Amino acid sequence: MTNLAYHLAQVNVARMLAPLESDLMAGFVARLDDINALADAAPGFVWRLQTGDGNATYLRPYDDERILFNLSVWESLEALRAFVYRSNHSAVMRRRLLWFERPDQMHLALWWVPAGHIPSVEEAKTKLELLRTHGATAESFTFQQPFPVSLAAGAG
Repeated sequence: MTNLAYHLAQVNVARMLAPLESDLMAGFVARLDDINALADAAPGFVWRLQTGDGNATYLRPYDDERILFNLSVWESLEALRAFVYRSNHSAVMRRRLLWFERPDQMHLALWWVPAGHIPSVEEAKTKLELLRTHGATAESFTFQQPFPVSLAAGAG
């Protein structure tokens, strides 16, 4: 269900098996523009972090050069879920272990933001760390343990 006063922010991180410019990562890099265009055109898409290149693959908010950082905003949990699991994005997800290490800790965090708010990289890192430290809460949660906007954002 869409709540016009709030949108859903998401951050996910992944540690590459090799540097982005390596032959191993070529298959992933070759799909980036298509997947980003798919996201941009997806129903419920609001915003995504990107540089002038049209993606965020060269941003390194962590000390580890092999960690990729993805940050976006969606109109609803349902819109993001449809993009991640029911669009052509899912084909890339199924192949992710060809390019990325299996995560050993939480790598995706979701949280509600007021409509129009663009989350910062630091805000996203804080939400991911909150989830890693405390588990799913109204402030930072997962697809498997979502919180309604009324609890998470103090609405209603």
